[in-house]
Amino acid sequence: MSIHFRRQTEKLKKMVLTLGGMVEQSLRDAISALEQRDPDIATRVIRGDRQINSTEVEIEEECLATLALHQPVAFDLRYLVAILKMCNDLERIGDLAVNIAEQARFLCSEEEISHVPFDLNAMASRAQLMLKNALDALVNVDTTLAESVRAADQQVDEIYREMFELVEATMRENPHQLTQLIHYMQIGRQLERLADHAVNIAEDVLYLANGEFFKQHSGENDTIGRIGHG
Repeated sequence: MSIHFRRQTEKLKKMVLTLGGMVEQSLRDAISALEQRDPDIATRVIRGDRQINSTEVEIEEECLATLALHQPVAFDLRYLVAILKMCNDLERIGDLAVNIAEQARFLCSEEEISHVPFDLNAMASRAQLMLKNALDALVNVDTTLAESVRAADQQVDEIYREMFELVEATMRENPHQLTQLIHYMQIGRQLERLADHAVNIAEDVLYLANGEFFKQHSGENDTIGRIGHG
């Protein structure tokens, strides 16, 4: 491929990493709003989503223009396809961060409960680390790091499965906390979905490296085909 194409792909990579940084910050702020019971931080996350969305659109337009102009094959084609898919997952993670911020803002107006009956902090920390590692894997097309993200998803899923039983028991013991507990369950669901999107990004890195195409949001190694192998 031409020097111009190489420059375009480097530009796209930088744009995706910039978008990833914006999404990481949005997620950090959403968790901080929850932990600190700070509605102002939550509002900042909600308002910042517009910039994330516009950046995603900008990357998609740049990527599609590059596809049309250069008509790449093999690795170069996989690269652009992976970029498009990653952008979609990053935008969805941004939406989930907004959802968490909205839940946090609501909880700020409610009576604080003394104990969240599942390990929300561990779940949030693991989901954040999965996103960071997925983006780091993209930088050098690090398949080992990408595989570690896929493995880490099991820990988040385990916390999520335990959450229902623990919250249900707490609801029976403390029915006056029902509203708050439902919102914490919703936050747990957002974090579980967020981890799935981080796995998708990691699997896009694996697709970029070797052409393996994974079924999105799957917890198992569902290789269903090879595209642009070469």
